[in-house]
Amino acid sequence: MKTVRRLAALAAAAGAALATAAGVATAAPAARLAAAPDPVLASPYLYQWAGQTSASAAMSATGIKTFTLAFMLSDGGCNPKWDGDRSLTGSDKTLIQGIRAAGGDVIPSFGGWSGTKLGAKCTSASALAGAYQKVIDAYGLKAIDLDIENTDEFENATVQDRILNAVKIAKQKNPGLRVVITIGTETSGPNDWGKRLIKQAKAIGAPVDVWSVMPFDFSSGGDMAGKTKSAVDGLAAQLKSTFGWDSATAYRHAGLSSMNGKTDNPGEVVSVADFTAIRDYAASRHLGRFTFWATNRDCSGGGECSGISQPKYAFTKIVAGYHG
Repeated sequence: MKTVRRLAALAAAAGAALATAAGVATAAPAARLAAAPDPVLASPYLYQWAGQTSASAAMSATGIKTFTLAFMLSDGGCNPKWDGDRSLTGSDKTLIQGIRAAGGDVIPSFGGWSGTKLGAKCTSASALAGAYQKVIDAYGLKAIDLDIENTDEFENATVQDRILNAVKIAKQKNPGLRVVITIGTETSGPNDWGKRLIKQAKAIGAPVDVWSVMPFDFSSGGDMAGKTKSAVDGLAAQLKSTFGWDSATAYRHAGLSSMNGKTDNPGEVVSVADFTAIRDYAASRHLGRFTFWATNRDCSGGGECSGISQPKYAFTKIVAGYHG
């Protein structure tokens, strides 16, 4: 997701205007909200700066009910804003209300590859937990995704620990809140920074519900279904070793976030057939999360699409059919 996420930083200034294109209906009745589906399990990424930003169009075309909304960033301090510049009360709130009115739900994603991150800008775990709380309260969230990448968060021991301690505080304050941590990976599983993060979660007592890896940007091509399976198997092995879980429990706490079509690495492609095989593997292991970057790109051709020939919303439809 590196190239797309770098574009996020450049496009943030235009984000507020583009966000209105995603508008879907108005607020949902309380009864509908109570029956909303699991926002963690099968929830493709959706952003508001380019491509197919309409949640309602994707929901109508595919049956998808939940989205991972990217990205919640810092406004320059320890204050959360969408893409670093849109308030919590504007068009994104309308988007969330509309998704819920249609029987769906959301999980906001904090962080990403580029932009100014809350993990780096908030100077203490309590302050960072306070920033998370603002977003949780603004939307009555059931789950959050912490996408920990790059040298400012992922490859920074101090920030890793700050995030984990903030997770611990947020979970204590919000019983029932589910937390996903999303990280990069090697084909064999998490790298040394990823292993450190998992081990520190155990040491600190930060109860992360799902650990999700991004199995792409490996090389110039090859068997992406096979590489994905290897990466997730490596993650599950690390979870077993760290937490003492059996295999079934480890896989239920594991997940993956693929990338449709051409990835950031020239020559590397995740085809519809690859993603179908990955879905089948995820179902066989009962993974706790199966998603991809991103519904915005889930169309044929270049530009803001996947860069491959594919039916529109093909990847989103595959995610919609995942039931754990």
